[in-house]
Amino acid sequence: MGGPGEAGGSSTDVPVVKVRRDSGLYGYERALHRVGLGPVAGADEAGRGACAGPLVAGAAILSDSRSQQIKGLADSKLLTARQRERLYAEITDKALAWAVVSVEPGECDRLGMHVANVMALRRALLRLDVPATYVLTDGFPVDGLGVPGLAVWKGDRVAACVSAASILAKVTRDRIMCELDTVHPEYAFAVHKGYCTPLHQERLDRFGPSVTHRMRFDNVARTTRVDAVIDQQPCPPPGAETAVRVAS
Repeated sequence: MGGPGEAGGSSTDVPVVKVRRDSGLYGYERALHRVGLGPVAGADEAGRGACAGPLVAGAAILSDSRSQQIKGLADSKLLTARQRERLYAEITDKALAWAVVSVEPGECDRLGMHVANVMALRRALLRLDVPATYVLTDGFPVDGLGVPGLAVWKGDRVAACVSAASILAKVTRDRIMCELDTVHPEYAFAVHKGYCTPLHQERLDRFGPSVTHRMRFDNVARTTRVDAVIDQQPCPPPGAETAVRVAS
């Protein structure tokens, strides 16, 4: 593997590619294309730290044409909701390939968040319509892809394809949480999107967890009561879930 500013793979057949720090958000893709390692796919997730809702991973391969470059790409957390929605529409229109996948809370509990995270990134990358020759991921290396790759620290801030994947994942997950808010309005999912905010904790303490909460999280598990009254009702896609409401 190369050091900072260098991209390489685990195979000795993969050349070391030097990326200038001032080469801009498309620098990694351009450098990899120059040595024949395109197309380059990026992947990132949203919701890893949330205690409710799915984990969502996005993957994208962007065009290397300057006319198809997407202006304004950045880490999705640094953008407003309106900016993310605008960029989501542009990414899905201009990308050579893109994909999103979700891992439901029950599967996150069963696997653990790190394993679920890597699995989600792998699934998203393997669902791309265009096979990648090289893969960039945000923070975590992903194996089992059959192509070389590099885990980039804060990749959604330095590589355009990872930034695009971050936006795809974040917008998709926010939409899911807003849908869940209509089923479970007592938790205010549309406000905090399932993250561990004071508002979310107050609602958890009052109502207990629903089936869209992650029971591995201590702040969720401790709100479960043995005298809970369970009221089951259908949840929206994805998945045929049931909602659990705990009486106060």
